[in-house]
Amino acid sequence: MSKSTIGWIGMGRMGYPMAERLVNAGYDVKVWNRTRAKAEPLAEAGATLVDSPADLAGVDVLATMVSTGKDVEQLYFGAGGVLSGGGVPGIFLDFSSIGVDHSADLRTRLQERGAEFVCAPVSGNGKCVKAGKLSSVCSGPRAAYDQVVDIVATVAGNGVSYVGEGELARFCKIAHNVFLGVVTQNLAEITVLAQKAGVSRHAFLDFINNSVMGSVFTRYKTNALVNLDWTTTFTPALLRKDLDLGLASARDLDVPMPVTAATREALQSHFGAATLKADPDAYLQEDFAALIETVALAAGIELVSEESPYPTGLELPQAAE
Repeated sequence: MSKSTIGWIGMGRMGYPMAERLVNAGYDVKVWNRTRAKAEPLAEAGATLVDSPADLAGVDVLATMVSTGKDVEQLYFGAGGVLSGGGVPGIFLDFSSIGVDHSADLRTRLQERGAEFVCAPVSGNGKCVKAGKLSSVCSGPRAAYDQVVDIVATVAGNGVSYVGEGELARFCKIAHNVFLGVVTQNLAEITVLAQKAGVSRHAFLDFINNSVMGSVFTRYKTNALVNLDWTTTFTPALLRKDLDLGLASARDLDVPMPVTAATREALQSHFGAATLKADPDAYLQEDFAALIETVALAAGIELVSEESPYPTGLELPQAAE
């Protein structure tokens, strides 16, 4: 059976390696990106670059991996968007993390145009993608999901979960990122607590990683927390957005989430602490793990790198000689 032709939009930290996995798997991938230069290396690997989203109107599956629901909407329905090109892809496959209501509105509008919509938000970062440890949660019409599951599984090498119709995957991803925020905040707090008691961050986090409380996440964030490496995987602003989405859903569904609310306010203090930096805006574009510096500041200590590399668990396997 021939593989679907895929249109891909989004060449950011996540989007590029995700699309690259599809190209390497032999899919016919047509790519549009606002900054064309970011996509050019993928063309060398076999992708086809197009000049506008409208040029993707004839693909079988239109995949997006962008920052916000407004971005998705503009790319689908805006001037020069995919649906301005005269054709309608059969399935729109969105890997982005967006709100439930916005997603439902997009679904209704796509159905009016004769297209199906599958939500496939992902868990992990760019390094997870490359290491084959990204995962995805999907929702939408089962028949449409069955047509794209191989595409999703190619991108998300660690597993794909189908949770039902409509926007249920959006709820799952919002809940996931709420958990991400709460775990990160508490991990920062207990690491600073251990350090102030006299335990190095490396030693403490190694203990956590080898305990029943360790996880893929705590292990791959350890190197950042130990060595203060704020290479961006996810910004504080994006995490704040997802905590807000979680709290909004909780209000709609009458679910009390006091721990999430406290985490949201703790995260907000990071934005205030950023004003102490020489370039606050640049600092807030760095990784959200930097919030450990805000926790340390409140504890009256200043962190320094321990200059002690720690394996992330995401290292790519070495090719056999």
